[in-house]
Amino acid sequence: MTGRMEIVGRVSGRRRWSDAEKLEILAEAFRPGARVCDVIARREVSSSLIYTWRKQLRVGKLAGTAASLPVFAEVRLAEPIVPASPPVPCSSGRIDIALPGGVRISVDGGVDADALARVLSVLR
Repeated sequence: MTGRMEIVGRVSGRRRWSDAEKLEILAEAFRPGARVCDVIARREVSSSLIYTWRKQLRVGKLAGTAASLPVFAEVRLAEPIVPASPPVPCSSGRIDIALPGGVRISVDGGVDADALARVLSVLR
């Protein structure tokens, strides 16, 4: 039997990554639509290294990079919108009415408004 056999194995031992390689791998892994797990398999790098390098990038520990500052969103305040609420009718309780000339009227909160208006129009 004669045949050809090719054995592809993972790199064993410690690998040294240059800062340029780290930045290239990070750019590839965190590109919009990319999957970190695909980059890990293709580049034969551990997931912990990817996230360690990303942390180093944020604090400026990779050559040629500066620490990234927090990014804030612009906020604009608008005038508050106050909803118009209908007046709450007083369903119970006592209402005291003092008219000019010393006349006082006390009615229950559930008094008929039309009847009260007729009484008040006579007393004015």
